[in-house]
Amino acid sequence: MDAATSSNHSIELTNLTFIRIRSKMNFPNDDIAVSHNKRPIEWPIAVVIFLFQVIPIFIFFIEIPAWCWVVGFLFFVIRLSFVGICYHRYFSHRSFKTSRLFQFFMALGSVLSFQGGVLRWASMHRAHHKFSDTKKDLHSPIIYGFLESHILWVIRKYDFDDSNIKDLTRFPELVWLERLWMLPSLIVATLFFIIGGWPLLLVGFFLSTTILYHMTWSINSIDHIFGTTRFPTKDHSKNNFIFALLTLGEGWHNNHHYYPSSARNGFYWYEIDISFYIICVLKMLGIVWDVKNVPTYVLEKKEFKQIAGDMKSQ
Repeated sequence: MDAATSSNHSIELTNLTFIRIRSKMNFPNDDIAVSHNKRPIEWPIAVVIFLFQVIPIFIFFIEIPAWCWVVGFLFFVIRLSFVGICYHRYFSHRSFKTSRLFQFFMALGSVLSFQGGVLRWASMHRAHHKFSDTKKDLHSPIIYGFLESHILWVIRKYDFDDSNIKDLTRFPELVWLERLWMLPSLIVATLFFIIGGWPLLLVGFFLSTTILYHMTWSINSIDHIFGTTRFPTKDHSKNNFIFALLTLGEGWHNNHHYYPSSARNGFYWYEIDISFYIICVLKMLGIVWDVKNVPTYVLEKKEFKQIAGDMKSQ
């Protein structure tokens, strides 16, 4: 993969990018991390999240053609795959390699989920693994309760630096996209309205995005409360069969927290992991390579220091 020149200056992003990245700071700031659930609300973000919860209600007051539901479902599934494969397994955990061009394509597809730029997403997720289910975890239901871990953490003010995403900030195109991450989604929303009017905009964009939000957030909240525990980890991560199906494999959360650097969350053949199957197809096509799998000693549950897996995820 091509390497870009590392950036030595701070990256200042506006509030609406959901993140401010500043250099020469500890990550995360200890005072912020310990009391993050008491941080003030980022009102522009809160308004956006609120609108996405409310606007889909209007589908009950207008006629929705069948084809709009089909488009909405497909747009949801496509973006769900980008969240699991790209935001999560590639940008956050670097579980496979690819070309710089396809890397940018994955970043572009990821921001269509309307969950922020890949730098912010990866930075926060890496912090989650480092501090999982402690006071420094941004969204632990064990520490801060379900509501905070599911949605409230999203709308709070945070200051982050780029110390844990240096491998990503060296690419100027990713930094550029971080500033303009909302633009691709706004373009798609506009096209939906032009093509299908309010029905397609409501179902194809707003409703599908809202459901996508809750699928993503549920991994942070529900999958740290409900499910089964196969591996001993330092947190409360669970394997949840239902959410594994609903999220294309992200629900095998205990597996993932035990060995997060693997591109495969469903460790065994009977654990359905559609995102991993897609990665395998991309590997067969030569689009990605060096796909990290689960070591045999992990599958055989031999002695393994879980912290080693965490370090590999950074």
